[in-house]
Amino acid sequence: MMLQQILDQVVEVSKQAGAFIRQERQKFDPSKIEYKGLNDMVSYVDKTAEQIIVKGLEQILPEAGFITEEKTRTDLGERYNWIIDPLDGTTNFIHGIPSFSVSIALKEYDELVLGVVYEVNLDECFYACKGEPAYLNGEIIRVSDRDNVGTSLIATGFPYYDFSKQGDYMALFTELMQKCHGLRRLGSAAVDLAYTACGRFEAFYEYNLNAWDIAAGVVIVRQAGGDVVNYTGGDEVMESRQLLATNGKITGELLGIVQKYF
Repeated sequence: MMLQQILDQVVEVSKQAGAFIRQERQKFDPSKIEYKGLNDMVSYVDKTAEQIIVKGLEQILPEAGFITEEKTRTDLGERYNWIIDPLDGTTNFIHGIPSFSVSIALKEYDELVLGVVYEVNLDECFYACKGEPAYLNGEIIRVSDRDNVGTSLIATGFPYYDFSKQGDYMALFTELMQKCHGLRRLGSAAVDLAYTACGRFEAFYEYNLNAWDIAAGVVIVRQAGGDVVNYTGGDEVMESRQLLATNGKITGELLGIVQKYF
């Protein structure tokens, strides 16, 4: 099956999961929250959404394995593996903040080849596959053309369980606050990456993210013409757990600032 055919079907799976999440948001009971770790929350919504996604993806590519946040499937495939975050922005969901998403990526051997990020609240589906443009709801998207940090809007995420680098993080935050148009923290890394891909942000940076938080967004940013690197400028963002995604025009300038602190 061609990647484009697979992508079309994954988009539909993401929307099925999104419809379930949207429905449950109307009646969600915060007492149903469980804790996986410090400030790391999960609910039946995450788990059921993941089961919906896994069931749908099993039909598309039966030989593929799974890397899932909620561990509803954990068997690895030899060639293909799906990387799934069924509800990226769980904290937002629990508190009724309308920024959360479904994130699904496909990895072939060691290469990310497909990504879908479905922002549930705005019904915006971002998607891309290797060799093709990136799309938002059927329209081709591209990164922005701003060429300096001073005119850029930049997104980030805050540490929520590992505070060992908090001092360096806040120093970087302070410098960027004074140098760019503004800093935003939406609470869903997948959405931050999608917004970078379509030009709403010029860049997004964060550290200590998991593969399922970023895999789909990485594909979409790259296919939209952007850069995704770690803090040394290398491509290994999932392995290093450091991510800087940009429109490709401010990469050098922004990386120079980040490297002062990391």
